[in-house]
Amino acid sequence: MGKISEKKKFIKGMDVSSLMELESLGAKFQDEDGDQRDLLTILQEYGTNAIRLRLWNNPCSYQGEPYGGGNNDMETTIAMAKRVKERDMSVLLDLHYSDFWADPGKQIKPKAWADFTGKRLEYAVYDYTLAVLRNFRTEGVFPDMIQIGNELSNGLLWPDGKRPNYENIAMLVNAGIRAVRTMDPDIPIMIHLDNGGNNELYREWFDSYFENDGADFDIIGLSYYPFWHGSLADLEYNMNDLAKRYKKELVVAEVSMGFTMEDYAKYEKLKPQERKGMATKPELVKKIDYPMTKQGQADFMADLMKRIVTVPDGLGRGFFYWEPAWIPVPGSGWATEASLKYMKDPGPCGNEWANQALFDYEGRPLPALDVIKKFHGLE
Repeated sequence: MGKISEKKKFIKGMDVSSLMELESLGAKFQDEDGDQRDLLTILQEYGTNAIRLRLWNNPCSYQGEPYGGGNNDMETTIAMAKRVKERDMSVLLDLHYSDFWADPGKQIKPKAWADFTGKRLEYAVYDYTLAVLRNFRTEGVFPDMIQIGNELSNGLLWPDGKRPNYENIAMLVNAGIRAVRTMDPDIPIMIHLDNGGNNELYREWFDSYFENDGADFDIIGLSYYPFWHGSLADLEYNMNDLAKRYKKELVVAEVSMGFTMEDYAKYEKLKPQERKGMATKPELVKKIDYPMTKQGQADFMADLMKRIVTVPDGLGRGFFYWEPAWIPVPGSGWATEASLKYMKDPGPCGNEWANQALFDYEGRPLPALDVIKKFHGLE
């Protein structure tokens, strides 16, 4: 399919980074006729043309205990990339620069870099990025787009690159960008923040980044979760302003919407105290403009896509739905006891995302997939 930015197709992307773990635990998915099929085949039939894959440096403890959440190490991510490329879909590689989840609440240095600071940390980012991309090229699955860091709203590789130390943020991001450009000077590079409805955050972040000699890049990625990040009108305003202000392509790099508030405890088979429970808490759902129903999810996706394509100058490029296949199966959760210890997180574990998938708890496709399939965007 070639590079996403060259094709200029509307990106209908999915982040299915946890898929291989789900499959190993017995997750099954059905097409619209009720036949069990490979998930990527089903998603492609519903219009998916790109897959986002996260990469963690070393997602297991010193004792070899897996951290969970898809256990997205190099081997797993390359294996997934091969499956994606075999279907002629594009790959967005999401480099977390951590051994586990990196987001605005935590940006933990990899265990191997725990004592690194200054130039040593900068060189580690460069060397690691280069090594990753060499591996992908050797395996014949070089990505079509690269994301330097994940949800960098509060920086990366704390404490060195913690906001508001934009000098260090720019230094570390630049190291990743330099490595990518060494491997391929033309590949689209994304910088990704969360809280897509917060225009003030994006303006401060990118103004400060460029003021501190942040290297040029191609795409601004936004996370947008309606129960956390304001209204779709807020997202639309932010995207329109960013397009005019920075002249970068815009991709909603993470998005989801719930289809039910029905619990899925019987599927997880965990004790109550072992369950994280749904991220979509009732008090958060009250803020959303759409009902948490199958039709509400479908309407939300239709509205989201319409707003993306109306971004000025054709700079609204598409979206990646976050973990559309994370259905509740025993053993698949966002963390394990080993990773809770690594993050110093009280837990508990379990799946907090199943009611936001694009498949119901039995693995059947939901109406939102039809809406995605029928939307033509820029194509």
